[in-house]
Amino acid sequence: MSQVVVDVVLKPEISDPQGQAVLGALGRLGHTGVRSVRQGKHFVLEVDGEPDEAELRQIAETLLANPVIEDVELHLPARTTD
Repeated sequence: MSQVVVDVVLKPEISDPQGQAVLGALGRLGHTGVRSVRQGKHFVLEVDGEPDEAELRQIAETLLANPVIEDVELHLPARTTD
């Protein structure tokens, strides 16, 4: 069994009101070094056998994200050579 992580974030050109709210709160709490916050979703999928990158990308882009406004990043496990 392999574990695949899928991160989904709004595209840079899309406004992120939740990220802006967090950024404002950080400033009010004295954390002035943070310049930007982007909110997103984090999915962990456990798959049987060797992960199929094309299939996982299709799952991510059709079910986990809205490709019109969100970007997807797959984190596949390192391949092992026997």
